[in-house]
Amino acid sequence: MKFYNANIFQPEAGFKHGSFEVENGIFSKVEFGEKSSNSGIDLNGALVIPGLIDLHTHGNSNTDFSDGDKKGLEAIAKYLIHNGITSFLPTSVTLPYDSLSKAFISAHEFTLEEHPDCANVIGIHMEGPYLSQKYKGAQNAEYLKLPDANSFNKLQVECGNLIKIVDVAPETKGAVEFIEEVSGKDDGPEKTLISLAHTDADYEVALNAFDSGARHVTHLFNGMAPMHHRNSGVIGAASDRDDVTVELICDGLHVHPSVVRMAFKIFSHRICLISDSIRCCGMPEGEYELGGQKVVLKSGEVRLADGTLAGSATNLFECMKKAISFGVPVTDAIAAATFTPAKCLHMENRIGVIKTGNDADFIVCNDGFDITNIYRKGSAL
Repeated sequence: MKFYNANIFQPEAGFKHGSFEVENGIFSKVEFGEKSSNSGIDLNGALVIPGLIDLHTHGNSNTDFSDGDKKGLEAIAKYLIHNGITSFLPTSVTLPYDSLSKAFISAHEFTLEEHPDCANVIGIHMEGPYLSQKYKGAQNAEYLKLPDANSFNKLQVECGNLIKIVDVAPETKGAVEFIEEVSGKDDGPEKTLISLAHTDADYEVALNAFDSGARHVTHLFNGMAPMHHRNSGVIGAASDRDDVTVELICDGLHVHPSVVRMAFKIFSHRICLISDSIRCCGMPEGEYELGGQKVVLKSGEVRLADGTLAGSATNLFECMKKAISFGVPVTDAIAAATFTPAKCLHMENRIGVIKTGNDADFIVCNDGFDITNIYRKGSAL
């Protein structure tokens, strides 16, 4: 199938006029300019962007990945794909190992099945339990643990090596040894990315963690010591390392628009926009649950009883649009939701970019970035 008269997004150049062909679920040819013949589906100059990739989403539609329910995971994946997110890492919360094991095994089983009407599960993001008490945020303190490579490796084996990101507070006992062991695998799509998260680390501790093999920061600015001009902490250490990527929640609540703009100026091509959505995403106001704790969704905000922000009720496509509305350059915002997440997982030769040989996951939008069509492996939803 051929699509022509399209404005196709490219991560370095922005939108370029051209055409593309899809065969057997992949982009078989991508061409730019006016040289293509006018045969196939005329997109009438519409914007075509890769399917979005959410590296950090706990749930939606009143279900949570950590429930360990495969039907629930299917509901999460259906909601995501109908909102332009074609690939994602279902993300766990801090829970006992047996609960994590159940959820992770369910994800592995899900990947072995055909789900053509669902977003693609490309791995797991393990957010807890190796986090700090001081900056636990909405994570359940009852289940926090010190980093433990043996327990982690057991979970990894049980889920078929599906854990792609694991979070750790680098100041906790045994964290450096954990980082060195877990990050020491061969580089590539099978490698586990170590992310600094929910941490009170100062600049030196964070820099040592990066030197030891960590390469990512979970929801920058949230769940960490704030940046101070005499102790820049994780934020300053990450800004000094060009090999470190960072996540950013752009729901308009977790991070002020001015700080979103500042982050893009500092980190540029190293930002991965995320939703950090929880089960109340896509649901009406009311009471919900997160990791055994009650949360309340009101006026778009999700909070614990003590007022702590507890994830978001916004999907990644809306976060990308908010970033653009905040003044982030369009090319940077779209790349942060597509190419950069793929690249940090070493998957840019499969997803996140419209190029020959990649999966034909793409979204057709109008100039206001309203979705008109979504395609998964070349098939329209």
